[in-house]
Amino acid sequence: MSATIHSTALVHSGAELADDVVVGPYCVIEDHVVIGAGTRLDAYAHVKAHTRIGKNNRIHSFACLGGEPQHLGWKGEDTYVEVGDNNVIREYVTIHRGTVHGLGYSKVGSNCMLMAYVHIAHDCEIADGVLMANAASLAGHVTVGRKAIISGMSGVHQFVRIGEFAFLGAMGGFNLDVPPYTLATGVRAKLHGLNLIGLKRNGFSSQTVVALKSAYKMIWRSDMIRQEALEEVVSVMGDYPEVMRLVDFIKASQRGVTPHAIGKSANNNDE
Repeated sequence: MSATIHSTALVHSGAELADDVVVGPYCVIEDHVVIGAGTRLDAYAHVKAHTRIGKNNRIHSFACLGGEPQHLGWKGEDTYVEVGDNNVIREYVTIHRGTVHGLGYSKVGSNCMLMAYVHIAHDCEIADGVLMANAASLAGHVTVGRKAIISGMSGVHQFVRIGEFAFLGAMGGFNLDVPPYTLATGVRAKLHGLNLIGLKRNGFSSQTVVALKSAYKMIWRSDMIRQEALEEVVSVMGDYPEVMRLVDFIKASQRGVTPHAIGKSANNNDE
């Protein structure tokens, strides 16, 4: 058994396709490409050189994976894109290769949904279970934690980190790190408390949510300076792994952390 390749598709002889891969009309698959079992490419999808795609992915029409990085320092080096398993990649999604000035690769995990017109730039790392809605864009060197949601037409600045289970609102501009478990929105984004709906949907216990709420209040809504607040959070709630991940994320920030929206109550943190 061999891959099912439409007669109008162009597949380089150096590409490696699993036996049950389906390649639709007018697709282009370049050299040094690996595509895993169960993956399907719809008409006009383009997989460029140095791209590795895992199993059971659905790549819709006009998506382009493995494009050259939009980086003035890129001089044709053999960097790559890696895509995991069970992803849905919709129409006109673009994922660019890494650079030698960064990771050398861009990576998308498994079980992600990338809706139409999503752009993932060079040297980005996307963890498992991430959802990016229509026309959301990541600049270079962005990292996105697992199960984060990035809403439509939002833009993330280069080198920003998005924490796990964070929710980024539509048409927002995110130029600072967004901590895990939080909800951020706005043209110059601010935090509006925890992503309570996301935490509930993902099975977080009530005790953990209460601890995260308390930590949020100490860090962003108390009179303590940031370092004092983090120390107090660790002292009081350090037994909760999620709280410690929040603290560690903040401590590791180099760009700075998105602030709480001044003058607005955190609609889900006053309970």
